[in-house]
Amino acid sequence: MTDLVTWAELGGSLAAIGGAAYARHAHPAAYWSTVGLPLSVVRLLASYSSTMDACGLTVEPFRWRALAVRAATRREVRPVPPRRGVIRPTTTGLRMRLRLAPGQEPADVAASAERLRHAWGVHAVHVRDVKPGVVELRLVGFDVLRKVRMPRRLDGGPLRIPVALREDATAFVRDYQAVPHELVLGATLSGKSMYLRNLLTGLAAQPVALVGIDCKRGVELAPFAPRLSALATDPDQAAELLPALVKEMEDRYDLIKARQGIAPGTPEELITSDVWGLPKDERPAPIVLFIDEVAELFLVATRKEERRDEMVTQLIRLAQLGRAAGIYLEVCGQRFGAELGKGATMLRAQLTGRVCHRVNDEASSKMALGDIAPEAVGAACAIAAELPGLAVVGDTSGGWSRIRTPYLSLADAAATCRATADLAPDVPALRPFRPYVPPMPVEASGPIATARPVTE
Repeated sequence: MTDLVTWAELGGSLAAIGGAAYARHAHPAAYWSTVGLPLSVVRLLASYSSTMDACGLTVEPFRWRALAVRAATRREVRPVPPRRGVIRPTTTGLRMRLRLAPGQEPADVAASAERLRHAWGVHAVHVRDVKPGVVELRLVGFDVLRKVRMPRRLDGGPLRIPVALREDATAFVRDYQAVPHELVLGATLSGKSMYLRNLLTGLAAQPVALVGIDCKRGVELAPFAPRLSALATDPDQAAELLPALVKEMEDRYDLIKARQGIAPGTPEELITSDVWGLPKDERPAPIVLFIDEVAELFLVATRKEERRDEMVTQLIRLAQLGRAAGIYLEVCGQRFGAELGKGATMLRAQLTGRVCHRVNDEASSKMALGDIAPEAVGAACAIAAELPGLAVVGDTSGGWSRIRTPYLSLADAAATCRATADLAPDVPALRPFRPYVPPMPVEASGPIATARPVTE
């Protein structure tokens, strides 16, 4: 009888272990909440002091504390770790704040992130500078980029679009007022179109004029035509649309200039240098220009070199001066380097934000990230083909991180644009370029589809 009980207990234990292993692979979020979280908390609490000592993050205690310890216990005074705050569990990991000792800096903790990851049994450890002397450790329990689930609370707002998930389980927000222009690079089937799709549908719900240049005969942007204020589907149409945008930008500068030329004694809050300082009833609607496959605007026949130079010059002017006029650029392509000809590198230098999906060679990743975050080039080259939507994002501050966009079908994105067509602002300069949208049959209309929150 005892042998039967023993075998039954052994079988139950093996079944539990097997179930946990399956859950860890197939349902990592559920495994973390039930098994991973308690184990990691126990490891952290039990080994905090020794782990910090092994990572070189301990310091000698204050002199008064050392004298008190010697007087009370006559023990040897050991170095002390950074003071730890409250451990806050989350659905994807843990958060904990550390108060740095005098002489320490956030880079010291960040350099030990890989050691802390192994010591506490988590997927990754990220360090964020909260305020002078305080850093936050964000422990991620599993690979959140394998199955993307956007956070429930998203920090959106005017021209702020939560478009992807960072590797530290926070949302990557595309903020046009902070980063006015962006370059998005990626090879075929790398997820570049998915990123553009999520971004465009996020903007569709706001009173923003969306303008598209898609020289692939409109196959990428034409499904969103009901929400677009203007669309050019070949270089000839782009050569007409870009001067209209430049003229609109100049008119907006005249409007700002008129506001600046008011009488002396006017309150300072009424003096502005961009459209956001204008009164709400006078402020023109912001414009976001999406350019798919920007190389098609550069690669033209020799006899059209003059037209090509005009388009490039107009793009550079929009990138240099458009922010204050409320005009923003989203430039996409597979490669964007000096081989495209005159003006390419000058335009790229004006694109503050950089998003690099999987590329076919190291040179392409250097085009996107090499001039702002050289250490991110290797991370971009390591993106696997079986992970579409995974990208490395950086900006001119030198910081970078990995992100992945959630899956959004073309049909769902097109349905959202049809439903929000009435939000398109009326910009008189763009009326001649507004795409024709045939009426939808009554039987084909249906409820608005929403984006699936998971990227497989």
